[in-house]
Amino acid sequence: MGLIADLLGRRSPVVHVMSPEQSVLDAVALMSARRVGAVPVVENGRLVGIFSERDVVRRVVAMGRPIDKTRLAEVMTPDPITASPGDERAEAMRKMDDAQCRHLPIVQHGALVDMLSIRDVLFVELEERAEAVESLRRYIGGSY
Repeated sequence: MGLIADLLGRRSPVVHVMSPEQSVLDAVALMSARRVGAVPVVENGRLVGIFSERDVVRRVVAMGRPIDKTRLAEVMTPDPITASPGDERAEAMRKMDDAQCRHLPIVQHGALVDMLSIRDVLFVELEERAEAVESLRRYIGGSY
C-alpha cells in the first residue's frame, strides 16, 4: 500500500495552524477559505488538539455556543491521534477508522509536518488500482 511519506511527497504540505486561544469563528473562517475540514491546534510548537467540522456541529452549534466568543481550547478534540511519515497508509486508514475521524495530523520528531485526510488516502488508492488494472489489460492484450 505504501508509506504516508510517499503520499505527502506528491503534494505541498497542507497545514493551517490555529492557537487554542483563537475563536471558533477564526477557525471556521480559515477552514472555509482554505477549503479544509479540520485544523490542528498548536501551542508553544506542540500539537494540543484538532478542530473539525464535526466539532463545529456537535460542540458549538448544537450546544448554542457563540462562535465569536468560544475559544478553540473549549471545543477542540484534545490530544488527537497522529501518524508519522514513515507509517504505512493502511495504518493511517486504520487509525482514522478506529477514531472515527477523517483527518490525521502527521508528526515527525515531535513537530507537526502535515495533515492527512481520508480523501487523500482514498484518491491515491484509486489511482494505484486504476494503474494496476491498466497494466493487467495491457498484459492480457499482449501489448506488455
